[in-house]
Amino acid sequence: MRFENKVAIITGGGQGIGEAYAKGFAGEGAAVVIAELNESKGQAVANELVSAGKKAVFIKTDVSSPEDAAAAAEMARDTFGGVDILINNAAIFHGMTYTTLMDVDLDYYYAIMKVNMHSPLVMARAVVPLMEERGGGCIVNQSSTAAWKSIANYYGISKLGVQGLTICLAKELGPKNIRVNAIAPGPIDTEATRQVPKAMLEEVVAGLALGRLGETDDIVNMAKYLVSDEGRWITGQIMRVDGGDVLLPA
Repeated sequence: MRFENKVAIITGGGQGIGEAYAKGFAGEGAAVVIAELNESKGQAVANELVSAGKKAVFIKTDVSSPEDAAAAAEMARDTFGGVDILINNAAIFHGMTYTTLMDVDLDYYYAIMKVNMHSPLVMARAVVPLMEERGGGCIVNQSSTAAWKSIANYYGISKLGVQGLTICLAKELGPKNIRVNAIAPGPIDTEATRQVPKAMLEEVVAGLALGRLGETDDIVNMAKYLVSDEGRWITGQIMRVDGGDVLLPA
């Protein structure tokens, strides 16, 4: 119960890793606001948590919208008293159209960047004043090992941008006692990953040092560590949780 009396906003918390974040933090005592664009999935996760005796609420949220971000922060304050934790998990990935940088429709490119790279800043701007009221807080942004690879093109670029944003926010918000870190998952066993052609997925797994897909708990456990008191002197870091997908010196 490391997060008892804490309030967490989980973006994209209705499915995939986001759902695992919501359940993981609620399971350790946090009151959870599920900020999710998919209404049926977001509400279903909230209902499941409440039925299990946890504190949870859903709000339909376009994370790239300052108005929706403000509404999510307001719900957290009005329902649970404030915000201590922000997990910026939401992104466009599942069902994304892949093409080259030379050929991608620019409106589509801008839409990817708006959600994947800029929404963590939009959400942070909405919740930081509430974190200040409670004496500080923690933000965890979701990056990806795609940031280090020339694959997935604009997706990787957007996740590299998240890393730069993380470092800048850590420096800016440190004096407010707000820590900001990012997690860069490797390939994780989720519904989105299962849509990848089998031969391609086998090739990806073969390139991992540990030779298996990651599980959502692998990512959630890192987030819990970063947000908990055990990680109280860690900020501005990009934590690769990837089974050896990217092997770089620290």
